[in-house]
Amino acid sequence: MIITVTLNPAVDKTVEINDVHINRVNRVSSVRLDAGGKGINVSKIILSLGGKSRAIGFLGGKAGAFIKEYLDEMGIANEFVFIEGESRTNLKIVDPLQQTNTDINESGPEITEADIKQIDNYLSQSVSEKSVMIFSGSVPPNMENDIYQKWIYGAKKKGARTLLDADGELLRLGIEAGPYLIKPNIHELERLLDRKIVSVEEAVEHSRTLMEKYGIEIVVVSLGEKGALFLNKEVALLAEGITVAVKSTVGAGDSMVAALAYAIDEGYAFEKAATLAVAAGTANVMTCGTEPSSLKVIEKLEKEVKWKYL
Repeated sequence: MIITVTLNPAVDKTVEINDVHINRVNRVSSVRLDAGGKGINVSKIILSLGGKSRAIGFLGGKAGAFIKEYLDEMGIANEFVFIEGESRTNLKIVDPLQQTNTDINESGPEITEADIKQIDNYLSQSVSEKSVMIFSGSVPPNMENDIYQKWIYGAKKKGARTLLDADGELLRLGIEAGPYLIKPNIHELERLLDRKIVSVEEAVEHSRTLMEKYGIEIVVVSLGEKGALFLNKEVALLAEGITVAVKSTVGAGDSMVAALAYAIDEGYAFEKAATLAVAAGTANVMTCGTEPSSLKVIEKLEKEVKWKYL
């Protein structure tokens, strides 16, 4: 079973505005609402791929009720702790004329120790040696940054494979627990290392160092339109980016994580997992907001993915 953990879910409100200008009235040409948050986005793509997952996290207020109903209607199993505050709403402004995507994200509600204990119970009851667990995204403002580290340690003790997709202190502390897979983008990797990475070779070198130091099995570094790096203990490969019409870049990394988790759960070969991840990430940028891409589009793009061993 694939388990996605989203501690700071959101209603993603995506608006299209042709030719956005500051300090003037802008007219919205279209609006869509989606249940969002990195782990929830992962669950949506796993469903598109034909897989099943259980979404776990915190929800609150009317926004939380919307997210719960959205997932129920999609048929995504979920088990959320309902809290006193209001789940956040994130505004995504897409300007097709200027080809820009602007995110305005709320910080989210605070949570209590009792809320955290409930999530602890959910996780301990759900995890087993057959679990693939995904810890991704931000956490509520009053939550400790070592929370993913603690849960990764706990999941590993039960034999689960853990995937970490986070930034800043959440990533830095999380990798100390030795997750099975990490997926930083190149900028997150630079922040983790506190240095500029100027070449693919340098990114490979630093990724290998992280793997050896922390016992990480797989490192995936997304490079935006340039593609992605995939490393395990045996090989490193570079997958090229695919040129497509971009509607929204929100959730592209989440789609890659979803494909990787699905591939791990299904026992795919490393090269097939990399190909599927690039195709899923590319398909995502072709959709509006955080709308999940279709399996048909992902399968078509899989045939276009080119990669090479390094």
